[in-house]
Amino acid sequence: MPSSNLKISGLSKRYGDFVALAPTDLDVAQGEFLTLLGPSGSGKTTLLSLIAGLAQPDQGQMLINDVDVTYVAPYERDIGVVFQNYALFPHMTVEENIAFPLKMRNIAPEQARKQAQEALELVRLPQLGKRFPKELSGGQQQRIALARCMVYRPSIILMDEPLGALDKKLRDHMQLEIKRIHRELGTTIVYVTHDQEEAMTMSDRICLMNGGRIEQLGTPAELYFNPRTLFVADFLGESNLFEATVSSVGPDTIGVMLDQGRVPAKTAADGRPLSVGQKVRVMVRPQNLQLSRTPSQDMPGLSATVIDVMITGSLTKLYLNAGFAGETPITVALPTSRQADAWRVGDTLSLHWQAADAVAIAE
Repeated sequence: MPSSNLKISGLSKRYGDFVALAPTDLDVAQGEFLTLLGPSGSGKTTLLSLIAGLAQPDQGQMLINDVDVTYVAPYERDIGVVFQNYALFPHMTVEENIAFPLKMRNIAPEQARKQAQEALELVRLPQLGKRFPKELSGGQQQRIALARCMVYRPSIILMDEPLGALDKKLRDHMQLEIKRIHRELGTTIVYVTHDQEEAMTMSDRICLMNGGRIEQLGTPAELYFNPRTLFVADFLGESNLFEATVSSVGPDTIGVMLDQGRVPAKTAADGRPLSVGQKVRVMVRPQNLQLSRTPSQDMPGLSATVIDVMITGSLTKLYLNAGFAGETPITVALPTSRQADAWRVGDTLSLHWQAADAVAIAE
C-alpha cells in the first residue's frame, strides 16, 4: 500500500456515558478513496468530525502527512470538506464562491480567479462562473461545492453524505463525476454514506462501522464475498442466512447440516476455526443460488417452493419457502429473461450452490 496520508491510532470519543467512537486505528493511503459506511449511530460521522477537527477526541492520535494534527484547528489541517447542504454563499457568484478559500489564504485576486476557472473546468461547468447559486440546479450546486473544496488542492477531502439530497438518477451521475475527479486529481477522499450501493460503487476500500467500532475494513469485494461477521453479511447487500450446524471440517471447505441435509460451505474471513457441532449461519447471495426443476446429482441442495416472483428491472427475484421453521423466504436473483419468466408461484425447485459461494459464519 502507498504511504499513509492519514494515520489514526487509538482515537476515541465519548459523550457522557455514550461511546460515540471506541478506540480506533485506521490508515488511509495517499490517493485512496475510503468510504465510512454504517447505520445511524455507528460512529462514521463522529470519526469524520474528528478527522475534520470539528470535534476533539478523548484520547488517541491523528497524523496527516506524518504531522500530528490531533488537536490542531480545522483550518490548519490541510483538508477540505464537502457537506450535504452545499453551504454556498447566496450573495456571491459561482466564481466568487470557489475563490473564497483562496481569498482567505491571501492568494492574489488574479491568481485566485485563474484557479477558480481551472476548478470550474475540472467539474465541467466553466460557463457558470458569473451565475449565483439560486440559478443552479442541485447537481450543479453540488459540483460547485466540490470545486470550492478542491480549488486550493487540500491533501485530504472529506465528504459527508454529499449526494443525499439528490434524486437517484442525478445521484448516480454524480457518483461517476466524483470518481472521475478523484482519478484526475489523485487526492485522498474520505467519504461518509449510509448507502451501501454508493459505497460499493465508489470506494477503493470500505470501512464498515457498527456501534462505534470498525466491523470490517477492506475492498468492496472483500466485504461482499467474505464477510467476517453476521453484521457485515446482513448489512452489505442482499443475503440469505441459513441456520446450520458444522458437520465436517476440511482443509478448504466444511460441511454444514441444514434441516434438509448436508450442504457445502467455506469459513468466514475472520480466520477463526470452526469445529464439528458448532452453530453457524450460512450466507449465500441471491445471485449465487442455482435453480433446477430436479435435484442435482453432483451438488447437494435444498428443495423449495416458489411463493412469489418479481421483475425488478434487469433482475428477476424469486422468493421461495424451504419449510424451515421460522425462516424468512429464500431470495434468488436471476437476470431478467424469458427463461426467468418461466418460473411460477407454486413450482417446487431444487436450490444448490458452489461451496465457494457459501460462507459459514460463527454465531
